[in-house]
Amino acid sequence: MHAILNVIHWNIDPIIFEIGSFGLRYYALCFLAAFVVSYILMLKIFKREGKTQELLDQLSIYIFLGTLIGARLGHCLFYEFDYYSQHPLEMILPFRMVDGSFQLTGFQGLASHGGAIGILLALWLFSRKTKTNFMWITDRLIIVVPLAGAFVRLGNFFNSEIIGLPTAMPWGVVFERVDMVARHPAQLYEAIAYVIIFIILWTMYQKNAKPKAGYLFGIFLVLLFGARFVLEFYKENQEAFEDSMKFNMGQLLSIPFMIGGLYLIFRKPKQKA
Repeated sequence: MHAILNVIHWNIDPIIFEIGSFGLRYYALCFLAAFVVSYILMLKIFKREGKTQELLDQLSIYIFLGTLIGARLGHCLFYEFDYYSQHPLEMILPFRMVDGSFQLTGFQGLASHGGAIGILLALWLFSRKTKTNFMWITDRLIIVVPLAGAFVRLGNFFNSEIIGLPTAMPWGVVFERVDMVARHPAQLYEAIAYVIIFIILWTMYQKNAKPKAGYLFGIFLVLLFGARFVLEFYKENQEAFEDSMKFNMGQLLSIPFMIGGLYLIFRKPKQKA
């Protein structure tokens, strides 16, 4: 990374090192860091509220699988449905057929909105399996989700993906692996926004460990998806079909989450009989 003519030139190799066909990517490290840091913080919350680490270990498995499966299917269904409807196995297999032969591609394409849906479904299954209150566990988990999202967006920055629109601002970044145009570092905008949201939620929880059921979840939905909606205006569209849309797919998918968040914030708690 170096700065020339008031812009930052970014040309970091996303692969740290390779051994044969295996390559360790910065993105993979950021994804791993997201789960490790989230686990450590959730362990503090569980201990504070008298829950066992064994319960958290079970939850972690559900969340890991829910995140990956949801994010993968979300990308395939929301952004590239035309392709994957004709190649359904490629949704779940890390390779595709190219010129008559299989090519290892990994799982290219993860959608955060799909990940959010996957996490909610995983939480529902977890709550049923362990007889844990769904809203209780959701109100606690969402405290660390923004911080995990910040790590993932940092990984996107290392990959030179989810780039921003062209800009003349002095902090513009030239992603040399994409083109030679100075652009908004949209990944870093999101990462910073998510860290701020994490600080807000963590502070609210520390001041009141037993808020109204669903209140923290509602705050999370409004803040995180509100930030996502606004920051999409600074990003290039991910798929060509979005170019003709007033609001892109990321913004449209954010609206239901924000509406759900407002409902949770302002709903009146049930009166006890």
